[in-house]
Amino acid sequence: MRTLVTGGVRSGKSAHAESLLADAPEVAYIAPGPRYDDGDWADRIAEHRSRRPASWTTIEDTDLPRALAGVSGAALVDCLGTWLTARFDDLELWERRDWQQPFGEALDAAVAAAERHLGDLVLVTNEVGLGVVPEHRSGRVFRDALGWTNQRFATICDDVTLVISGRTLTL
Repeated sequence: MRTLVTGGVRSGKSAHAESLLADAPEVAYIAPGPRYDDGDWADRIAEHRSRRPASWTTIEDTDLPRALAGVSGAALVDCLGTWLTARFDDLELWERRDWQQPFGEALDAAVAAAERHLGDLVLVTNEVGLGVVPEHRSGRVFRDALGWTNQRFATICDDVTLVISGRTLTL
């Protein structure tokens, strides 16, 4: 079973995603985003870790296909937005006008890895398409790339859930 959980920042999507795997005997929690060196980010990570069972393993790897290939059972990826940021950083795409092709290749590889994963898979992402057009180019590129990412992963998922204000809606 593959599930995509989307929603806004602090909507409750991570807690909902975690609840979907609460009965799994083992879960690999994949954190595919960049690491930030600030107290707010550290607090957010600590909050997420405190909710997860001690039996869950954490894999911090920005190479999502590699991380998924190393897991045979249930996996939770949190989140595709931070994975996208790491890919753009690693590929130096933020200022490139031709970002679609190199990012598209990274996206193809990640989607294929998710399709090959044999265990239950829950993917968390951010919904950024409901707001205003960002003023800065990097914001517009992020919004467009994440919308593209969300659509691609949704096509391979059995369920897509939108979380708003802690409430879930199956799409």
